[in-house]
Amino acid sequence: MPNAADIGAIWLTLKLAGVTTLLLLLIGTPIAWWLARTRSWLKRPLGALVALPIVLPPSVLGFYLLLAMGPDGPIGHLTQAAGLGMLPFTFGGLVVGSTFYSMPFVVQPIQNAFESIGERPLEVAATLRAAPLDTFVSVVLPLARPGFLTAIILGFAHTVGEFGVVLMIGGNIPDKTQVVSLRIFNHVEALEYTQAHWLAGGMLLFSFLILFALYSFSPKRERR
Repeated sequence: MPNAADIGAIWLTLKLAGVTTLLLLLIGTPIAWWLARTRSWLKRPLGALVALPIVLPPSVLGFYLLLAMGPDGPIGHLTQAAGLGMLPFTFGGLVVGSTFYSMPFVVQPIQNAFESIGERPLEVAATLRAAPLDTFVSVVLPLARPGFLTAIILGFAHTVGEFGVVLMIGGNIPDKTQVVSLRIFNHVEALEYTQAHWLAGGMLLFSFLILFALYSFSPKRERR
């Protein structure tokens, strides 16, 4: 059965995934809207930058984020100047790393949903003299709801499954930065296979249910 440390790791993982997903929705929505609407030459390089964590090894991303948030890094200088201290080996550091790591899994579904709307609904709203913000809230967001639901599911699940990034930035500190994936690693390293089975089996079931929900939900089902 999971012990107190395992329960603490589960709670920390869910907390990290929830905070990261919420932050990504706030940051990723304007990015996705700009990528879906712009004709600027910057669309391709920015789109590639957003998608980079899909192909970049997590340890590489974690290493450079660790340097950036360190005492000599730009983020480190900024947080120290703001009186926030250093972010590495803290929950805040995990949130920053998770935000970068899971960004494409939130931005891309929302961008695809925005692009699928087309111009016609926006033109109709403009003829009715709707303000841009009102059009976005009343027209765009309801039509893009499937994309937002997919983004929430993927962003949350991807953050739950993190290993390399959180290990590089968090340092595997119990009750502070030790998430479920790191806890499983510790159990296996200590040959505690029974405890590892409980957590790994829970992660397996969680992953299946997430994918089942994702494949069960689709724009086609939404229209029906």
